[in-house]
Amino acid sequence: MLNADLHIHTSCSKDGESTVEQVLAAAARAGLDVIAITDHDTMDGYRIACELTTDLLVIPGVEVSTKDGHLIALGIEKAPLPGFPILDSIREVKNAGGVTILPHPFHRYRHGAALKCAGSFAAADAIEVYNSRYVIPHANKKAMRLARAMGKPVVAGSDAHNARFIGYGRTLIDAEKNVPSVLKAIKEGRTQPAGRKTPVRVYTKQSLRNSWRKIRGRLHR
Repeated sequence: MLNADLHIHTSCSKDGESTVEQVLAAAARAGLDVIAITDHDTMDGYRIACELTTDLLVIPGVEVSTKDGHLIALGIEKAPLPGFPILDSIREVKNAGGVTILPHPFHRYRHGAALKCAGSFAAADAIEVYNSRYVIPHANKKAMRLARAMGKPVVAGSDAHNARFIGYGRTLIDAEKNVPSVLKAIKEGRTQPAGRKTPVRVYTKQSLRNSWRKIRGRLHR
């Protein structure tokens, strides 16, 4: 079984706090075998990782800001453009041979796509049923209940925006250590989600910082 964190941000995301080098080092210390760098609407972090030496398997990925909420795309070469309906983005990723994951699907303040487009839950290849940045577990539990009822593959992710918290959400994957095998295992549901919560004080601090950044951006338009 491979130990994976499929939802990680680097400083290539506007709200990411750690460099790619720091992310790779932290993932190795956390005992991970596989990571997916899923920066917001850019694959620059993944491309930087490809130029560095590491024993980790780094899966190409991106967190797409669709019209309806966030979508993780894995195994693609080019990030889908943001702002399109999520069902269109899911179709685009699948047509490109990638795998789609619906992250934090029911989180109202973090772009949970299932709240705006119920069909996205069925359309995605897998559901993130454990996100370590949930302070209150209700949304995680709701995602797990519905995924089980629908027979959907399930995964977990740290959603780490600082390297210290990489591995707080992790997925055990029954696969060989290569990208095609991992993606196939995710689609077939050969996965087990696990993890622990990001500390509340850290989540609160990051949320306040991101809110202030957005306010400043609006003021300077």
